[in-house]
Amino acid sequence: MSIDFEFRKQVMDHHIRSGLIKYCYQCSRCADNCPVTRVSFDFYGTFGYNPRSNILNALLGYKDAIFDADPLVIWGCTVCDTCDEVCPQNIELTEIFTFLKNESVKKGNAPEYLIGQAKAIFESAKAIPSQPAIERRREQLGLPSIVAPNVEEVQTLFRNIGSDKYIK
Repeated sequence: MSIDFEFRKQVMDHHIRSGLIKYCYQCSRCADNCPVTRVSFDFYGTFGYNPRSNILNALLGYKDAIFDADPLVIWGCTVCDTCDEVCPQNIELTEIFTFLKNESVKKGNAPEYLIGQAKAIFESAKAIPSQPAIERRREQLGLPSIVAPNVEEVQTLFRNIGSDKYIK
């Protein structure tokens, strides 16, 4: 396994509280309290999602151990912030995990469900299309009609941040 010093620097620079991540002393409170870790270890047996391993690999610059592994390594984080809350060093781990997810998307390794959801939002400006039954029920309950989103505005936002190139 090779060390990617540039990747390590990117991880260090990305953390909100600059420099604090280097004080992670691998206490494992993040993994002990992570709900995904509990479920994935039961499901996979000896393998599962482990935030502690992700942080250690990122700190050491082991880019391959993160990006060439099972997609669960990156995409297992649900951003519940439990790890952030229990970290004795106040490291905001979810910021690092978001960085790793964004890097995965840039490499073209995002899960298909994520790309599909992004395409739906790009095309209709909605994550879930309107349903006639829901609209009828809203009318029956005396609720106002749902205003149609501005699709062009959403597409402009996607283009301005460069996300449109990852969903094609």
